[in-house]
Amino acid sequence: MDLILWRHAQAGPGGPEKPDLSRILTSKGHKQAWKMAACLDASLPSGCRILVSPALRTVQTAEALGRTFRIEPDLGPDTTVEKLLNAVNWPHGRDPVIIVGHQPALGQLAATLISGSSQNWPIRKANVWWITRCK
Repeated sequence: MDLILWRHAQAGPGGPEKPDLSRILTSKGHKQAWKMAACLDASLPSGCRILVSPALRTVQTAEALGRTFRIEPDLGPDTTVEKLLNAVNWPHGRDPVIIVGHQPALGQLAATLISGSSQNWPIRKANVWWITRCK
C-alpha cells in the first residue's frame, strides 16, 4: 500500500470574518498546488483514492490534480492520527491513497508510520511524503 500525504498549499489568513474552513489558496498557493499536482500526476496509478479534508484550501489543492476525490469530514484541521489511519484502512488497504490535509496531523502520521513513535514532524505547505508499506 502506498500512502501519499499532501499538505495543502499556501492559504490566506483566517479571522473573525473568515472561518478556518473557508480559507482559500493564495495565488502562490495555486502555483504550488499545480506544480505538485503535475509531479504527482506523472507517478500516480489510475486507481489511486484521493481523500480530502473539508477545508476549502485542501479542496482547492486537490482540484489541481484534476482527478476525482472524496471529501472526508473526519480529515479536517483538528483530525488525529487515528482518524487518518481509519480513513485509509492502514495497514489493510491495498490501493494507493492520497490524503490532502493539514499539519500537525500529517506530520504526526508520517512520524508514527516511519519511526514508530508519536512526534511532530514538519511537512511544508504543498509538499508530499510518499510512504510505501512492503509486505
